[in-house]
Amino acid sequence: MGLDRRSFLRSTAVLSAAGVLAGVGSGQFTAGATGRGATVLSVQDWMAGLGDATPVQRLSIPGTHDSGARIGGPWVACQNTAIDAQLNSGIRFLDVRCRAIESVFAIHHGAFYQELMFGDVLNACRAFLRAHPSETVLMRVKQEYSEVAAEEFRRIFDIYLDDKGYRSLFRLEGGLPTLGQARGKVVLLADSDGLGGVRYADPELFDIQDDYMTEPFGKYPKIEAQFRKAVAQPGKLFVNYVSTAALLPPRSNADRLNPQVKSLLAGSGASGWTGLGIVPMDFPNEFGLAETLIRHNLAA
Repeated sequence: MGLDRRSFLRSTAVLSAAGVLAGVGSGQFTAGATGRGATVLSVQDWMAGLGDATPVQRLSIPGTHDSGARIGGPWVACQNTAIDAQLNSGIRFLDVRCRAIESVFAIHHGAFYQELMFGDVLNACRAFLRAHPSETVLMRVKQEYSEVAAEEFRRIFDIYLDDKGYRSLFRLEGGLPTLGQARGKVVLLADSDGLGGVRYADPELFDIQDDYMTEPFGKYPKIEAQFRKAVAQPGKLFVNYVSTAALLPPRSNADRLNPQVKSLLAGSGASGWTGLGIVPMDFPNEFGLAETLIRHNLAA
């Protein structure tokens, strides 16, 4: 554990042993009891209020779907903020789509190059985690708009780890970590054979709702059902995609779905819900959904 991280986490030692992260205003949360025993945390450091022993599958983790997709028009764009801004807004899951080309990874959404390289994504994560060592980033890495063999995709990934110096940024062990094991690292959720890390969508570890071709009227009940299942049947790492590409552009669908999801999670019926898992969203910054999800974490 580095000195910066020790100093940062020591400052949160006054946290109560029970309670939830409660919002106290835009971008701020109290951890533990209110009053003299409370510590105010920001969206940049919200994981500091959670115990090292907390399994990642017991977290409620705001994420972005197709995190780098900002260019290509309304049918392509899924986000309107850059990776660093997403992390600073509380996002802790990134869905990174890599086109393998000439021994590098270019970030794509379908055929559309996003004017972003994998190294740019990693640099943003490294800068953020150095500044906020209490945090972790879970990253799904998936091949997009290329069809190279898994061995070639792994070869290029290894170039980033070793030749480009990013190995120390990643947690590459298999199995889901505790938060303490993941702090300061990018936890690889590998959506390609042979990459190492945690195998994304392994049915022994994950329970995923990703019905991306259901229009919002039909998608919302699936989102709500997945939240309720996560609360009622804890154990696996639940993933609950709020995004959908059916019928309308992603932003139009987000404008319909995101307010419903926020209303559900902010309502009295969801009081006490924790362990909701990873929730990838399109345009979450437009609706304050990251902050709403962060409040569904137990302080410890």
